[in-house]
Amino acid sequence: MTGIIFSDLGQASSFMALGWVQELLKQCLGYNPFPATLNLRPKAAQDTQVWRRVLSEFPGTPLAPATSSFCSAKLYRVEIQSPASTEKISGAVLLPEVKDYPQDKIEIVAPVRLKDHLSVDDGDSLTLEFLN
Repeated sequence: MTGIIFSDLGQASSFMALGWVQELLKQCLGYNPFPATLNLRPKAAQDTQVWRRVLSEFPGTPLAPATSSFCSAKLYRVEIQSPASTEKISGAVLLPEVKDYPQDKIEIVAPVRLKDHLSVDDGDSLTLEFLN
């Protein structure tokens, strides 16, 4: 699926910097993720359909919070690619399990800061390939 990069509130960076979050993600993904997420929105209706199908057909990897003051989440492994590059980067969609979470917001974690590594910015597109 293809998504368009957008900036949001920046709240994920404080969550991603927590030691228990970094350790949990390292255990699940095999690497220390960059301590922030990259936000995407599906580019077109067909991309929205792919995202909805992933949510309904893929179980994802559940992430339990360290304390009850945080929410549960799910991880969906992906390969990330910029249209300007043949390089694929391993990453994951981090989906918080909270009420009223935007259905079209896709938060990506990766071992690098994707905007810098892929030379992309808000409004640019990225392609995600969901892995089982």
